[in-house]
Amino acid sequence: MNTSPNGSLHTLLLLSDSALPLGSFAFSSGLESFLGHHKYSNSTFKSQAFDGFLEDSIANVASTALPYVLTGYAEPERLEDLDNDFDASTPCTVARRASVGQGRALLAVWEKALSWSSVSTGQARDAAALVSGFATKVKTSKPDAFGLSLNAHFAPLFGAVCTALGLSAHDAAYLFLLNHAKAVLSAAVRASVFGPYQSQATLASARLQGWVNDAVERESDRKAHEAAVTTPVMDLWMGRHELLYSRIFNS
Repeated sequence: MNTSPNGSLHTLLLLSDSALPLGSFAFSSGLESFLGHHKYSNSTFKSQAFDGFLEDSIANVASTALPYVLTGYAEPERLEDLDNDFDASTPCTVARRASVGQGRALLAVWEKALSWSSVSTGQARDAAALVSGFATKVKTSKPDAFGLSLNAHFAPLFGAVCTALGLSAHDAAYLFLLNHAKAVLSAAVRASVFGPYQSQATLASARLQGWVNDAVERESDRKAHEAAVTTPVMDLWMGRHELLYSRIFNS
């Protein structure tokens, strides 16, 4: 039986595991706000509306965050700059809080578990040292004269961690978007859009695979400084989340 010398399949399974404690379950990526502002009395209409939301959400995350994932993957030595740039280019407070929450959770998982399984040669070894160094700086970071400090945003960190674990750039990009889709689908189940079987059917569908593949191909050559919001209404849904009368998600 053929096995990958760097355990990339094993790493992919680890990073795609819903049990990975990144706190993604606490965020709906604007879905709860979207549903709160659109009252659907018919479950079929609600399911159809969700399909459009999911496609737009994947496309928007791909254009805003995936360039940072790929730049963090290729240039992990720029983690501090990328963290600062991502923070400055994320005007939505709710989205910013979600990104920092998941990024800090990823750093904790890295220090307590994943760093021990990082690849010990070449670029991966260097990236592992950079991620560990960044984690130390985040814990000791003090606000500067302008009140700014390291935030540990999720997207660039995810890219750097994938480099340290020996994944390919394509696998890192696909995994990032697939994990986002899984988190939104999980939120949809808890928000009673549909049941777990229909959620799995959507996750396994050729339609969703096409959305993810198209987004990876479209954004694969885009650098962090070229990231842009392509679906502005997604920021509106996330930003209006805190205006809901009642809510079950943090964002």
